[in-house]
Amino acid sequence: MTNRRYGEILAWLETEPGIDELIERFPGEWQSLRSEAAAQGRSGGEGLREYIHNSLKPVRPTRGHAPPQHVLVAQEVRRRMLLEILRQENLRAETGRASGTLRFNRMNAWILQRLFFEEGLRRKPVSMAAYRLLWPLTPQRSLLLPLVRRQGIYCFYSRPFLAGLDRIIGGRKCLEIGAGDGTLARLLRARGVEVTATDDFSWSAHVDFDATLVDRLDARRALRRHAPEVVICSWPPARNDFERHVFETDSVQSFVVITSSADADASDWQAYQNQSDFVMRFDRRMSRLVLPNGRNRVYIFTRRQPEAGHEKLPGPSS
Repeated sequence: MTNRRYGEILAWLETEPGIDELIERFPGEWQSLRSEAAAQGRSGGEGLREYIHNSLKPVRPTRGHAPPQHVLVAQEVRRRMLLEILRQENLRAETGRASGTLRFNRMNAWILQRLFFEEGLRRKPVSMAAYRLLWPLTPQRSLLLPLVRRQGIYCFYSRPFLAGLDRIIGGRKCLEIGAGDGTLARLLRARGVEVTATDDFSWSAHVDFDATLVDRLDARRALRRHAPEVVICSWPPARNDFERHVFETDSVQSFVVITSSADADASDWQAYQNQSDFVMRFDRRMSRLVLPNGRNRVYIFTRRQPEAGHEKLPGPSS
């Protein structure tokens, strides 16, 4: 296949074709990946997720040279198919179904819409009293996250959670990275909290970004530009390449992460383990206030204070 042909395929992939179109065009790759995934899945869902996340690592440039076009095409096709396999696995785990149309009945739709959203998919601060009352009464509740995840919605924030996050920020200079549609920053601003929301807009095919609410900046540049004291991030992608920069930013004193209850689904756990300048604490109470219960964990990283007589020397950027 010529470079021109590969270039045409890359241009086609940029139009975000549906998974059915992708499978129709590359049926052999789909069958191969499904066979590999099935073999990995015999050890359980976690084994399959681990295999998929490891397989999603991109090809890095060699000595400053971009990978050849045929490598980029193969990588992108594989990435999108693996994400579809992961979506099907998550759907099976949550609903018992891997395919088919998911739809709420009228009563369930009415309850969940009023519990979690202002209008459409615009999230609102959730009343814990209403959640405790209505959530158990909604038989189709397991369909909620599978139906909204493709729009970049992974969790909902209760009013007590927002109040607790307000206290943690404590009036300090705050930056949100990987902000998605900006919901968390918007809800904090409604409480009077000053927070700058940033995202690289790489999920623009799925997330409805509002440039008036979220600045288009990748995390590394955002940290350099804003020099925040507090950083927040909600559901950072698994094995991402940006959280490590938070720990390398001298101005940061606190880092609050809202993540999945399953390690393989979100966050750069290697970065958490490799850093030594921050104390990592699991906040059980705050975790219970991110909804739905049981699907989220909140970790708070606090910078270690230098011992008396052992102040940290200023870095090159100081």
